[in-house]
Amino acid sequence: QVQVAESGGGLVQAGGSLRLSCTASELTFDSYTMAWFRQAPGKEREGVSCISWSGNITYYANSVKGRFTISRDNAMDTVYLQMNSLKPENTAMYYCAADSGSYCSGSWLKSELIAIWGKGTQVTVAS
Repeated sequence: QVQVAESGGGLVQAGGSLRLSCTASELTFDSYTMAWFRQAPGKEREGVSCISWSGNITYYANSVKGRFTISRDNAMDTVYLQMNSLKPENTAMYYCAADSGSYCSGSWLKSELIAIWGKGTQVTVAS
């Protein structure tokens, strides 16, 4: 079954760090653009970051630029989101997403034209 599965969420103090992982199954991982989205309670889902199939192109939402880093290991079928200097407003469910027909960009994240979604991992940042 084609799927992506997130891990690495948890509770962290403000200013701390977490690394999220997303591992893909039953898909040709190095053909997929990968992304991270998040949805906080009472808010709309928003695109956080994306990375091209090769890893050469990345995009970050302004709110996380300079603090979050997306990367991928195609040999391990895994994409990562390193989150540093976390803030309480970063508390959300974080979702991994994959699409084989799209290019990593801010407009793609905004369109949410995504083929495969994960079930999410909760990140809670305590003040």
